[in-house]
Amino acid sequence: MDITEPKINDYLLTIISLDASRGEDSGVVKEMERYARDNDFPIIGPLVGRFLRQLAIVTGAKSIFEMGSGFGYSAYWFAGGLVKGGKIICSDGSEDNKHRALDYLKRAGYESLVEFHVGDARDIIKRFDGPFDIILNDIDKEQYPETLDLAIPRLRKGGMFITDNVLWSGRILEEDPDEASRGILEFNHKLFASEEVLASIIPIRDGLGIAVKL
Repeated sequence: MDITEPKINDYLLTIISLDASRGEDSGVVKEMERYARDNDFPIIGPLVGRFLRQLAIVTGAKSIFEMGSGFGYSAYWFAGGLVKGGKIICSDGSEDNKHRALDYLKRAGYESLVEFHVGDARDIIKRFDGPFDIILNDIDKEQYPETLDLAIPRLRKGGMFITDNVLWSGRILEEDPDEASRGILEFNHKLFASEEVLASIIPIRDGLGIAVKL
């Protein structure tokens, strides 16, 4: 199921290509997008990426934690919106992804803004008390229900908990959802039932969950 009408999506991708605000490092992000296409590696994409950068700017983000960083694509977008002296804590289970991410981010001029940890994001986040301005959740979908209890206590009041893939290409609507879909369904219910946050779902790309800590 297309979350966004394909022609609208194509238009949005065309119109953002006119924006030169990404600066000289835009060649790096294009290389990252080519790598993702060539290797069938899921990334948030440029539409969501720009939105994440905007959220970092709007919140004055100085401290960001990523639960699931892949090869650094989302960190690239966040980095461009950090305040001076800010830091992004990245986590991923792959040492190869770490090395690839640091190479891309170094060439984009963002390496000093990133601290990258290899392992289970659920364990890594427990090493940090926060408070973080933003926490991004993009780990295995069956693990999603656990993330709320890990993330919310580590967010500052007014901080944002952002979750990718909450509409899961419409698979959450299937009569017999698979394990990943069930994880997202449970997470969405838990997120919106929480009295600690105010949540919305932005139906761009694969659905982006946005929750503000109250």
